Amino acid sequence: MALMPVAGALAAVLADADALPEEMVALESAYHRVLARDVASRRTQPPQAMSAMDGYAVRTTDAVVGARLTVIGEVAAGRPFERALGEGEALRIFTGGVVPDGADAVVIQEDTTRDGAIVIVNEAASMAKHIRPAGVDFNEGDVLLRKGRRLTDRDLSLAAGMNHPELPVRRRPVIAVLATGDELVMPGAIPGPGQIVLSNGFALRALARAEGADVIDLGIAADTLESTTAAIQRAIDASADILVTTGGASVGDHDLVKQSLEAAGVEMAFWRIAMRPGKPMMNGRRGEMRVVGLPGNPVSSYVCGFLFMVPLIRALLGRRDVNHAIESAVLGRDLPANDQREDYLRATLITGDGGAVIATAVTKQDSSLLGNLAAAQGLLIRRPFAPAALKGSLCEFMRLPI
Repeated sequence: MALMPVAGALAAVLADADALPEEMVALESAYHRVLARDVASRRTQPPQAMSAMDGYAVRTTDAVVGARLTVIGEVAAGRPFERALGEGEALRIFTGGVVPDGADAVVIQEDTTRDGAIVIVNEAASMAKHIRPAGVDFNEGDVLLRKGRRLTDRDLSLAAGMNHPELPVRRRPVIAVLATGDELVMPGAIPGPGQIVLSNGFALRALARAEGADVIDLGIAADTLESTTAAIQRAIDASADILVTTGGASVGDHDLVKQSLEAAGVEMAFWRIAMRPGKPMMNGRRGEMRVVGLPGNPVSSYVCGFLFMVPLIRALLGRRDVNHAIESAVLGRDLPANDQREDYLRATLITGDGGAVIATAVTKQDSSLLGNLAAAQGLLIRRPFAPAALKGSLCEFMRLPI
């Protein structure tokens, strides 16, 4: 079987990945959820013209330098004055107070002198100065939050101001993560001869949670068809939207994941891609459950999870930014010509004197080196058959999560 190009593999992973159903959640629980529908304001903000400062509501025709105006009352936030302002009158007003009819400016208190029931104007008023007009923020019916947006903390404040106690969001996808391999032991255990400590699942589950998924840890399956198939069945029984496997995806006698997936009824879309790190990667589907089979090497597992699992989660959430942003940088060191596989080199990112990002590939790119992966801030992209590139030339990269 020919190796699947990266672009083709991503297209296959995202094929028919329609957004999950919507659900209503309380505003307090909506942080980082993805909007299922456009959301329009239920009110105008501010609903009436309001003072932006503490001072006096006046008529500009009256409030000239030296004018002595009669203070007829005060306006505090939430306590409007009941009648219009007349000629020669002023109202003590506080920030957030409704500007009364007849007033067209606010003179701040620092520009006045109070003399009992009289206020003396020391600086002339300017039309509409220090007044927030009705609707200056937004109006009833304005669509301010769009479908597919991942809600930030500021968005929640805006939604509250729009008078929405709950919001329509996409259901969180359920991600089941399965590690495979007799050689794996959990962190804290003492590895036996030939054993290693499991690391892949912790990064993948954190990555999935950060993207808004609910995660199920299926643990470690032994290198037997029965153990692997049973673990896959647990993902099916849990109605997982995505099953992510790590390890067992290569061509050795003990690499049983593909065989187990097929035994469980998964229809494979591809197996092996033209990418480094991450050649032994799989993708398939069983009904509504999608399968992303990742390599066992920890760097390969993470890079493939970042490049394929994350966009799939975003697609199921209906996000507008499904694909990772590709940015331009300047190479920090020379790179040799590339072969037929697309490279994703772990790289450090710094900002140069001119403001350009400098991407420097780490010197050791082995797919087992977790230290270099943790130290990297980005993935430097080398297209298939890219010619040798000199330090200072332009390159492409993706930022890794922080």
